[in-house]
Amino acid sequence: MGEQERMVEAILFASADPVTVKELNDRMPHGCDAGEALVYLRKRYEGRGVHVVKVGDAWAIRTAADLGFLMQRETVETRKLSRAAIETLAIISYHQPVTRAEIEEIRGVGVSRGTIDQLLEMEWIRFGRRRMTPGRPVTFVVTQEFLDHFGLESARDLPGLAELRAAGLLESRPLPSGLPQPGEGDLDAAEETDEGQSELFED
Repeated sequence: MGEQERMVEAILFASADPVTVKELNDRMPHGCDAGEALVYLRKRYEGRGVHVVKVGDAWAIRTAADLGFLMQRETVETRKLSRAAIETLAIISYHQPVTRAEIEEIRGVGVSRGTIDQLLEMEWIRFGRRRMTPGRPVTFVVTQEFLDHFGLESARDLPGLAELRAAGLLESRPLPSGLPQPGEGDLDAAEETDEGQSELFED
């Protein structure tokens, strides 16, 4: 029986999925009793770091429930943004609240739904208030998660025009007319009181 316990232990240890008694018997030499070996093996593992547990009609070796916290590990998931997503995010952060049409006007090309959906899924942008203009277009603003990720206390802490140009990250071309220049009041406007925006937005 001791040898049968060893065989059952080896099979369970090497199996990614739980194994039934029938499957154990099929793998073991003729005349072995996997069911009886499991009874002894389960008792031998009591109080250890791993247990022999029954999962439905099958058996498996699993970490003791009270030690599960040792198996947890935090990982950093790297997600590469497309150029379109980076440009869209930059426009929203500097011109919020901004509509899709305004984003497209600044970029000079259309903004795909997938780009917006990706930024929403990452929780870096969210829907702002609707503009009280024809069609009542929705606006986009950056989130607390965006600020936290980049170590910013508020949107006011974003690099200014001079810093971006010095770093070679900004072209010296004028923005479309009617839109505020980065660092020239657009961030302040995003933080105005409801009274100051009552004619342009609705909740």
